[in-house]
Amino acid sequence: MGSPHILAIPYPAQGHVIPLMELSHNLVSHGFKITFVNTDFNHKRVKDAFGNKVDGEGSIRLVSIPDGMEPDEDRKQLGKLTDGISKVMPLELKKLVKKINGSEDNKISCVIADVNMGWALDIAAEFEIPGVAFWPASAMLLALLFSTDKLLDDQVIDKHGTPINGENMIQLYPNTPAMHPNNFLWVCLGDFTAQKTLFEFAMRNNKAVENVEWLICNTTFDLEPGALSLIPEILPIGPLSAANQLGPLTGSFWPEDATCLKWLDQQPPGSVIYVAFGSFTVFDPIQFQELALGLELSNRPFLWVVRPDTTEGTQSDELYPIGFKARVAGRGKMVGWAPQRAVLAHPSIACFISHCGWNSTVEGLSNGIPFLCWPYFADQFINETYICDIWKIGLSFNRDERGIITREEIKGKVEQLVDDERFKAKALQLKGSVMNSVSENGSSNRIFNNFIEWMKS
Repeated sequence: MGSPHILAIPYPAQGHVIPLMELSHNLVSHGFKITFVNTDFNHKRVKDAFGNKVDGEGSIRLVSIPDGMEPDEDRKQLGKLTDGISKVMPLELKKLVKKINGSEDNKISCVIADVNMGWALDIAAEFEIPGVAFWPASAMLLALLFSTDKLLDDQVIDKHGTPINGENMIQLYPNTPAMHPNNFLWVCLGDFTAQKTLFEFAMRNNKAVENVEWLICNTTFDLEPGALSLIPEILPIGPLSAANQLGPLTGSFWPEDATCLKWLDQQPPGSVIYVAFGSFTVFDPIQFQELALGLELSNRPFLWVVRPDTTEGTQSDELYPIGFKARVAGRGKMVGWAPQRAVLAHPSIACFISHCGWNSTVEGLSNGIPFLCWPYFADQFINETYICDIWKIGLSFNRDERGIITREEIKGKVEQLVDDERFKAKALQLKGSVMNSVSENGSSNRIFNNFIEWMKS
């Protein structure tokens, strides 16, 4: 029989691949074998980023299937990507399951699918394989997706998911973030066609997860009591980044520049501003320059992650203000991609200027780091509200009449956050709660152990 064999399939975006890879490492430590299914496009990126560290026949075996898009098409067009996924990936996954189960003694014993890939759970049911739904983001965002019928009935949105009055804030439950309907996940990810595609896709995924025995989520009761009360079938097993140390394979799409860790070693404790905006955020040239000049004005050491595609249509290197690199050479370091968990755990970090993606949010929380919030789209506005209004461990930026966050605003908010010790104290208190949840008797750990027992049975 061998080890229980799990097929894991994330939604093909960086913020979804990494937490499912974290879960996979955790399962390997409990004796499971994992077949991890990326798209062909992302599979190549992971292999290019990690080179010879990717072991094709290890306990986590990487395989891939097509995503329905051409190699040179833009995967940031989420409407088009979702359309391709729906049309092509289900048939390709069926072929893969047949191939694995037809050629190996160690047949697939369970499918763990990202909720955003709910169709994979339907396929698992067709093959009579138990299915588990995994949600890599906040329970609040999933509660929002599960509340679409109520939003339709209350005339918050129309049948296409379009807000009827986007300016009225809504709150689904006490102690949960208030939301602008214009910032709902499916609304802020593209034009009307993309919105309609993504809304319909979400509705189909809602149906697909209705019958699974386990719906696990990368969160904890301490962080989201309101959302978890609202949808009690969501079982928190996180934060995964706090529960285990990753092996060499993190699922990152870019090579990590570890030189920044040696640079951090040379900085005073609690002095460095860490600046990173995830895998999707794109800046226009004016905003990019204002950020650079704001970091310079702060007069503090900073580590800034500048992806090659951070700016629209122009290489980021060409956009730095004239003389900027020379002026900040003694206290600023720019890298293309950082080993973020190791960075946030470093004692020199003072605060985190972040897009507030859920992975970044829980990684910062797990290390007691205060935030300056710069949300871009999707769930990031919900996470900003958690950080600033509910957990009170950070501040948000104000934009000027052009929609720009100015250099003076950046300098002022850095000073306000770092000089007020209450933010750090609150962040350390929340870190204690988060780490307790994944400790031996913690709530997330107990649920995870029950999950392991169910999988082995």
